[in-house]
Amino acid sequence: MKASAFVYPWDVNGDPGAAEFIAGLGVRQATLASAYHSTRALTPRHPRHRIVTAEHAAVLYPADDRWYGRTLRPYPAGEWAPGDAYGEAATALADAGLEVHTWVVLAHNSRLGADHPDTSVINAYGDRYPWAPCIAQPATRAYLVDLAAEAAVRPGARGTELESLGWYGLQHLHAHDKTAGVGLGDAGQYLMSLCFCPTCAEGYGEQGLDADELAAVVRAALEPVWRGAPSDGGWAGVEKLLGEANATATRAWRDERARTLQETAVAAVRAAAPADFQVLLHADPESYHCGANVGVDPGHILSVADGVVVPCTGGPGLLTPFAEQGRAGAVLAANFTVVSGMGGRPGALAADAARARDLGASELRLYHAGLASEADLVEVRSAMAEL
Repeated sequence: MKASAFVYPWDVNGDPGAAEFIAGLGVRQATLASAYHSTRALTPRHPRHRIVTAEHAAVLYPADDRWYGRTLRPYPAGEWAPGDAYGEAATALADAGLEVHTWVVLAHNSRLGADHPDTSVINAYGDRYPWAPCIAQPATRAYLVDLAAEAAVRPGARGTELESLGWYGLQHLHAHDKTAGVGLGDAGQYLMSLCFCPTCAEGYGEQGLDADELAAVVRAALEPVWRGAPSDGGWAGVEKLLGEANATATRAWRDERARTLQETAVAAVRAAAPADFQVLLHADPESYHCGANVGVDPGHILSVADGVVVPCTGGPGLLTPFAEQGRAGAVLAANFTVVSGMGGRPGALAADAARARDLGASELRLYHAGLASEADLVEVRSAMAEL
């Protein structure tokens, strides 16, 4: 199975041995961040630093003139990734014999929400989520499509992996996040992720709903949850809380906005890319789910993109709905965390990969070569040799 390791430019730049070290893990590809959200990252082997603080979402290369005069535009990185940090790292990785693909984070941008609050998702209580751009808004969609094309098609890249190309919601894994005090469950997360910005209010109207009335229904449905009542999982739980008609109408609006954004963004990447450029999405097979692994319809997304990267650290079961499509040539990449301190199981990688392959996985993704300890990477090398 072809395997790729996720990498940040700051894992490579300034460390003369980093690219060869990553190639020595036994992977054939590096998936290198070219546009990324704010983060605080460990660099346990770098000769110059141990902690990198990326203060805001940024492109990790010099943006071109397509953004001139536009209100919504990507932010340049600061000292954590100066100049063409992506290009420098990509060259080193390619020189080490690795195929380089871009890793592009899209609808996850706290700086955008802070500078342009009207772009953010607004929940039923009127709270804004600055990390979550509303993907229904025309200006935001245009920004995301152009960012996808620019950040994906960097010089020498053989493909791209598009993360967060869909709805983001309440769940953020934000620094100092303190939202776990109430168990919202799958259904509660959906209700708290519904957007009530003016664009979405109009969209609900197209589905026969009054946005103010819908927001009141959401608040009423959540009131028992705030008091400790369980929030049933799955779509049936959403229908129970919202009512079937309301649930169906909100999902119709949100699914259509996500599907058409994905279609447009992938088409823009293809138009900018050379022949045989691979386009994958980080994806979850339930279209109502939000987050970095965006909810998609498996049949639809495999007709648009070349494949998907599917989270499998908690088990490979999410691969099944994609494999059931029987789409010849589609890439189904099983993504495993190999950082034990982040819940990964590097010692079980060979067995986990074998189970994923049995469920239809054609490739592996290893998160994350730069973050993992040497002990974790010893296990990775052993697993890759076995595979």
